[in-house]
Amino acid sequence: MTPPVKIRRTAPELWISAVIVAADQLTKALVRHKLAEYDSVNVIPGLLDITRAHNTGAAFGILNGVEFPYKAVVMVLVAFVALAAVGLYAVTLPDEQRMARVGLAMILGGALGNLIDRAFTGHVVDFVDVYWRTYHFWAFNVADSAITMGVVLMLLDVLGVGRAPKTI
Repeated sequence: MTPPVKIRRTAPELWISAVIVAADQLTKALVRHKLAEYDSVNVIPGLLDITRAHNTGAAFGILNGVEFPYKAVVMVLVAFVALAAVGLYAVTLPDEQRMARVGLAMILGGALGNLIDRAFTGHVVDFVDVYWRTYHFWAFNVADSAITMGVVLMLLDVLGVGRAPKTI
């Protein structure tokens, strides 16, 4: 018989989520203020531009070009359900799994940053445009970066990186 899942009452990593949401919303506000949609500023020639793009779809532009009734509402609901599921999982992690808890805090911050955009504007502002010659990676933002780094930390935790070996 497995013991019941213990829910932690404190979440010291939540400050990470808050910093990510603040940085994400600040950078997006700056981009909205300075650039019209599809305008660019070259940062590193041949490698990096700041280009304002709107993503009405999901991660990596999935469903961006697809239109259907109530798409904005559906995208907000899906994002909210995913955010709630990740949050519920996060509060069940034991203190010893610090890397996983930090990773989940990063995922939560990024997901919340993008959810704010979707809820208020119906799209997410992406602006980091990394490219090489004619190949462009998907445009992304601070929230997307935090989610990606959070997933990497979660994978490292699954692989046992950073954990003390168990003694017998």
